Amino acid sequence: MGVAARISLVLTSALFLAVAPASAQEEAPTSSLWLELNAVQPSEKGCRLTFVVGNRLPGDIERVAFELALFGKAGSVDRLAVLAFQKMPKGKTKVSRFDIAGLDCATLGRVLVNEATECVGDGIAPADCMRRLSTATKAGVEFGT
Repeated sequence: MGVAARISLVLTSALFLAVAPASAQEEAPTSSLWLELNAVQPSEKGCRLTFVVGNRLPGDIERVAFELALFGKAGSVDRLAVLAFQKMPKGKTKVSRFDIAGLDCATLGRVLVNEATECVGDGIAPADCMRRLSTATKAGVEFGT
């Protein structure tokens, strides 16, 4: 094998390895429950949190609820809130809004998914809602597990 052929083989292998992790990352959400904090807006009651939720688990979710820890900008926990997302059919994406009474959106610095307080569905283990949870944010507020 000549030098040019070896260089070509090395470059092809390097290109394959560079692309492989992206493919693995794209496959991960196919078997997950994902939760995106999409917007944080003042409301008449306090602060409205808007979520985009997608069920990529193997079955329908009858009930799912998460306990969220809401942190102020200084880093201290302001409060805990349990949000129930109701039914989520397999493969479905939906939008859910929750008004958090008495919360000033301007003071919200971080939202942490503390635990799944409820996770019930066809072929879904109670721990799946946390173990297979994927989070993202578009709201300008840190969000995750």
